[in-house]
Amino acid sequence: MNQTLVGARPLLRAALKQDARTIAPWIVLITALSASSVLAYAWVFPDTHSRAQLAATLGVNPALSLIFGPARDLLTADGFNAWRAGALGGFFSALMAIFIVVRNSRADEDSGQAELLASGVMGRQTRLAVAMLMAVLASIVLGLASWLVTVAFGGGWMNSLALSATFTAAGLMFTGVAGISAQLGSDARTANSIAVATLGVAFVVRGYIDASQSAAWVVWLTPLGWLEEVRPATGNNGWPLLLACALTAVLAAVALALHARRDFGLGMVAPRRGPARGTTVASVWGLALRINRGPLISWLVAFAGLGTVFGFLATSVGDVFASNPTMGGLIAGGATTQTGLLFEFLITILRLVGIIAAVFGVQIVMRIYAEEIDYRVEPLLAAALSRARYLASNAVIAFAAPALGLLVAGTIIGLIAHTGEPDLPVTDVIGQAAATIPAVWAIIALALAAVGANPRTRLAGWLAVIATFALTILGPLFRLWNWILGISPLWHVPNVTTTSPDFSGLTAVAGVTLALTAIAFAGFRHRDVI
Repeated sequence: MNQTLVGARPLLRAALKQDARTIAPWIVLITALSASSVLAYAWVFPDTHSRAQLAATLGVNPALSLIFGPARDLLTADGFNAWRAGALGGFFSALMAIFIVVRNSRADEDSGQAELLASGVMGRQTRLAVAMLMAVLASIVLGLASWLVTVAFGGGWMNSLALSATFTAAGLMFTGVAGISAQLGSDARTANSIAVATLGVAFVVRGYIDASQSAAWVVWLTPLGWLEEVRPATGNNGWPLLLACALTAVLAAVALALHARRDFGLGMVAPRRGPARGTTVASVWGLALRINRGPLISWLVAFAGLGTVFGFLATSVGDVFASNPTMGGLIAGGATTQTGLLFEFLITILRLVGIIAAVFGVQIVMRIYAEEIDYRVEPLLAAALSRARYLASNAVIAFAAPALGLLVAGTIIGLIAHTGEPDLPVTDVIGQAAATIPAVWAIIALALAAVGANPRTRLAGWLAVIATFALTILGPLFRLWNWILGISPLWHVPNVTTTSPDFSGLTAVAGVTLALTAIAFAGFRHRDVI
């Protein structure tokens, strides 16, 4: 065996045994996303008329194309599955691969476990190679599980195989991306941010291309666009998968080459030194801001970028509505003007931005517990600092930062959309973004309550984000009852441009937010702190 990979086999066995429980939920989630589409299709759309109506209303909706990609065939279960699960399944597969690689390579250096491993008989490249191999194996197992379970629930053999292969390919490509980001970042958190940001850019570019109905060749500008060209259930073209495998090999080779030249415990991009004297960090409020400063800047830049992309997308969609009034009528039956149709599109876009803002807020909340398990909170509380004040310093940022990001995105979207549709007031778009903020706060408050009262239930914050996305974006596709859709706080956000917008539901959501916040402070006051 190559001396640089000595010890790979026993390390792989140990790492898989330790990480299996973390990997399994990803495989189950993505497999369920695919199998549920096939299972529910015949129940929700039992006849040809309902399926044709689905194709007519959803297949031409640019907002849904942004998320799910092009709908090439909504008249069959396999075609519906390829549309509903294709882009999302690839996105989650890539996330799974990123977290596996960084957790088992760079995070071990931060915790000190890598140094213990390196003291034994182990090659220099072993840890990174094993981390990437774990992600590769997980992606392959995901593809096989998704294929077999989807077929068992009624999916076609070849159609399901092509779709599942795109999940595996997405995981493989971003295994290489994560391997490189683990060498660039100064720590595991930075490495994850770089890789996830790369994935986010690829997904947004792919969505923009699909929603704006650009030329066919443009889809090849993003690796996620390559997977669309597999065309599960309508073409089953395998050769784009070979291109994905080639990219994976190149990225993995670059990652290993960078790893061979990187200093242990450091990144290729060195972190900036801190100030010699305490300035703003001398207070608990300044400390909370300093801890979250990097993510805050990165996310605000991301929201500005999203606002720019979605704003230009709105202008192109407005042109589509103008040239095809029938399409507009199918998308939004209640809107009768081009401006009204465009605003209905922007409402969907702002809901999506709201979900992204909730991810940002939940991430800040989770940082509270991360600081706690790193034993940085107890020394602060040992002085005169009260628990309520410490939690408040972080909670204010968790609520304010996503709200600011949502307003930044909404303002930019409104300004750009107004240039394409002068009859669309910028203030209406900003007002709709502002109305979305209380719904986003409800999700963040749930995460805060979990971390504050019982950190063992902190996964509830991420589950709330997933459930909100599923109910807001996917729920209407399956014609769920209103009381189920109402579980999502975003369902209660009214259209602010209507004659008499109903804010009663949003008021109730605000009440729930206050109650959850109170639970967070009460629980944090009485529970043990690590």
